[in-house]
Amino acid sequence: MKKILTTLALIACVATAYGQQAKSIAAAKSAAEAAQAAADDAKKATKQATWLKLGQAMLDAYNAPAGNGWVGATDQELQIVMSGEKVRKTETVQVMNRNFTKKVYDTRNYYFNEQGRLEIIEITKPIYKDALDRSLKAFAKANELDVKGKKAKVIAAAIEEINKKYLDDAFNAYQFGRSSEASVYFEAAANALATAPVSKIDTSAIFNAAFTAWLSSENERARGLFEKCISLGYYGEDGDAFAKLSDIAGKLGDEEGVVKYLEEGFTKYPQSQSILIGLINYYVSKGENTNRIFELLDMAKKNEPNNASLYYVEGTIHEKLEPKDEHGQLAVAAYRKCSEINPNYEYGYIGEGVYFYNKAIEIQEKAQSEMDDAKYMALIKEFEAALKGCIAPFEKAYEISKSEDVKSSVAEYLKNVYFRFRNESEDYMTKYKKYESVVASSKK
Repeated sequence: MKKILTTLALIACVATAYGQQAKSIAAAKSAAEAAQAAADDAKKATKQATWLKLGQAMLDAYNAPAGNGWVGATDQELQIVMSGEKVRKTETVQVMNRNFTKKVYDTRNYYFNEQGRLEIIEITKPIYKDALDRSLKAFAKANELDVKGKKAKVIAAAIEEINKKYLDDAFNAYQFGRSSEASVYFEAAANALATAPVSKIDTSAIFNAAFTAWLSSENERARGLFEKCISLGYYGEDGDAFAKLSDIAGKLGDEEGVVKYLEEGFTKYPQSQSILIGLINYYVSKGENTNRIFELLDMAKKNEPNNASLYYVEGTIHEKLEPKDEHGQLAVAAYRKCSEINPNYEYGYIGEGVYFYNKAIEIQEKAQSEMDDAKYMALIKEFEAALKGCIAPFEKAYEISKSEDVKSSVAEYLKNVYFRFRNESEDYMTKYKKYESVVASSKK
């Protein structure tokens, strides 16, 4: 009897849920219209409750077209709470190079991921396109009228929810390749969180707004947003804001800005590859003295004399400059200094190993086009000497690294090297088999 009653209760809940869903959009719109009418009334507009009601009504109007689905739900779970609601179309689509099952409803699309869980809710027929904007303005007005702060927590919670909704819209737009739209939503999310009484700075949202504007080639807007990030002390991963600002300056014809942003970024993030490569390319393309790069690096060393990674950066710079032989020797010296300062920092050894490996490849290519036998054999000896020169640093890097990805990459180099010399000795053959096994295991 208990099981029968439970089943009947579940059926009743499902029927109720479906009935509520069928009416929710019309009800949300009606409530929003009534709340807006009250706010438009001069007398009622002086009351805080009027604006609280309008703010919530607009938030409800935003949510209503999304239906009863929730991120993480399975299709089976949704069939229970959405019983009877018609799916207009089901198809397989790609979003960000991933396969999704897309289910089309009257007001939205649901995207189920490879695990069969709802990951993206895309509203296709909103009640109001500016529902979140109107909700935020209403809560901001309610806060103005909240002289004693009695409703501060309620208003703050609503504003934080609005911020999250904007972020959801931003990430959805980004995933669907609508970068310009995503940028607007990211900025709106930041502006929402900055609204009193929350009054927080969402630097991540501002940076994302800048990045997506940059993706959309909205250079002036992106520049302003990245500048705002920098003024707030938020530079992105490895100072990416500086690299992007330099790129934007170049697109806008601001040659002075190109190098200004790179140098400023380099002083803060000398290890950043995007900034480093940007600086090298700038000075090399302009035919200017690349000593300026080393001047900046010396400044960084004075601030952090025991930062081994700075010497790794120095070695990387030398490798990219001409003449090859002269800068190659300086690169090796820098990599070895890096390892001397911090023997447990694998990248000094990796830098040295890669240098000798690449040098060996260059000599081999040169030998392949040499027609003179004597010169050819001399080049082969150089090639083998350079190739053996990378063994010790690579072995050390493999020994000390705690990263499986790094160890796998280093093992790939060592496998290739030992393959060349596997017939010279039993030790070389053993090492070749060892690293061949490591590489094979890492690819499984």
